[in-house]
Amino acid sequence: MLRPPPGSAPERIAGRKNLLQLAELRWLAVAGQLATILLVHFSLGVRLPLVEMLTLLAGLAIFNVASILRARLSLPLRNGELFGTLLVDVAVLTGQLYYSGGITNPFIFLYLLQVVLGSVLLRRRYVWAMVAATVLCFVALTQWHRPLAVPGLAAENLSTDYLGGLLLCFVIVASLLVVFIGRISRNLRQRDTKVAQLRQRAAEEEHIVRMGLLASGAAHELGTPLATLSVILGDWARMAPFAGEPELREEIEEMQRQIERCKSIVSGILTAAGETRGEAAAETTLHAFLDGLVEDWRRTRSVASLAYERQDLPDMPFISDAALKQMIHNVLDNALEAAPAGAPLQLAVSCDDDALRLCVRDRGPGFSAAILQRLGRPYQSTKGKPGRGLGLFLAFNVARVLGGQIQAHNRPDGGAEVVITLPLAALSAESLK
Repeated sequence: MLRPPPGSAPERIAGRKNLLQLAELRWLAVAGQLATILLVHFSLGVRLPLVEMLTLLAGLAIFNVASILRARLSLPLRNGELFGTLLVDVAVLTGQLYYSGGITNPFIFLYLLQVVLGSVLLRRRYVWAMVAATVLCFVALTQWHRPLAVPGLAAENLSTDYLGGLLLCFVIVASLLVVFIGRISRNLRQRDTKVAQLRQRAAEEEHIVRMGLLASGAAHELGTPLATLSVILGDWARMAPFAGEPELREEIEEMQRQIERCKSIVSGILTAAGETRGEAAAETTLHAFLDGLVEDWRRTRSVASLAYERQDLPDMPFISDAALKQMIHNVLDNALEAAPAGAPLQLAVSCDDDALRLCVRDRGPGFSAAILQRLGRPYQSTKGKPGRGLGLFLAFNVARVLGGQIQAHNRPDGGAEVVITLPLAALSAESLK
């Protein structure tokens, strides 16, 4: 079954609500016009063409019932439909003004209500079309209308200068309403977007805290069995049956190295869990940090297919941060898993506009379009296994905390490229002081 695109349901609900709001406002307009027509005709003694004006009101009421029925349908409501409903309101208002004095009717400025509604509900091209429609109707009513039977209110008694000033006033007010209401609406949308981003960030940070608690608990639990295994392997290495067999001794030594690596990882988790960056960081140089990072990654992963290069990189005082090191390791690990066996990886480091730029390239299948759209969210992985996809999620959050960003794209000649950009100011030795 086909699913609607993301965001279509909220837009459809908002469109239906807007249409229903217009329907409620239209009922008020019908009631208000009916009361005004009857009051002016019977109480004030101003003779009005009741048949024509009440017919227009009846047509508006029927149209409003149709609008309510349309709002109950599940079909998406397009912006053009809202524009059409507002044009019907403008047409009925124009007809009522035509039969009741035209430009001399004080209710002529009800056109501005339609302009305001259009500014809030419609896109920009429809808003200015609404302004143009109301201005044309305004101008038409200066020439064609039925005069009211009130002394001194005939259009012929109004000077051309007065009519021109009235029209100019209407155009200026309508234009200002469109401009400023549009700006206010844009500011509100930007505020809502910012609030949504802050909520998303808070949810991600809460997720990270939970993972940190889980990781530190697991690290504590793993410490004892790893120590036990280390002692047992040490005893085996000294036993005569194993010491006399070179192959067995090599295997035991390899097992000891892997256990030491596991213990180092557990120690790193316990060191980083719950500590601030300043407490876990140490001062070094940029070249030493990068060279040590690459050497450590090559040694612990038992790979030699990483092409590492520094491109005109200044050797400046730098902060060796465990979280930063783990972030780069995560990106390299992802590239290693994605690349075919034996395919070379590349890490290119350079400086660009006071920012450190690390490019990790692989020869794998690249990212799918769906993964690229959701990159940086938890559990988004190309491996297709439950629980995977946290490496890049954590990398994105570390980069964000440091004031940088991570971008990923597929390379034209095959493979993928992940670019880490970090401000050097946040990584310099001065930031610790």
